[in-house]
Amino acid sequence: MVQEGSPAPDFTLSDETGAQVSLADFRGKSCVIYFYPKDDTPGCTKEACSFRDSYSEILDKGAVVLGISADSQDSHGKFKSKYDLPFYLLSDPEKNVIKAYGAWGEKKRYGKSYEGILRSTFIVGPDGKIKKVFPTVKPEEHAAEVIAAL
Repeated sequence: MVQEGSPAPDFTLSDETGAQVSLADFRGKSCVIYFYPKDDTPGCTKEACSFRDSYSEILDKGAVVLGISADSQDSHGKFKSKYDLPFYLLSDPEKNVIKAYGAWGEKKRYGKSYEGILRSTFIVGPDGKIKKVFPTVKPEEHAAEVIAAL
């Protein structure tokens, strides 16, 4: 996982409309980059809606939110529309960005181990460096933690 103080790995990914979005597009602003396992699942929906409900506070702090998962653009579009999400959802089907940030690894569920996306969040400062890392996240409380860290 990338460390606080290190340069944020740059990336360009497609959003839910197919438009290309780069981390460099937001240089000079803080970026909240959150990695989540799957669109429209209980924990991911709680987390996304928490960011949605706090989005004006995040914008007031001069930051933007970028949600990243391996889901398709189409899946992101449906998820964004269903829950009226005001921020970018970026598709990383090859998991290159997910792995570059260290958000891919071993997970356990019902006593079985498997590889998957680790629910984690990174705040990138206006200078392009990692300001804060949240290696584990509780979906319901997370937006408040992010706002406090901004």
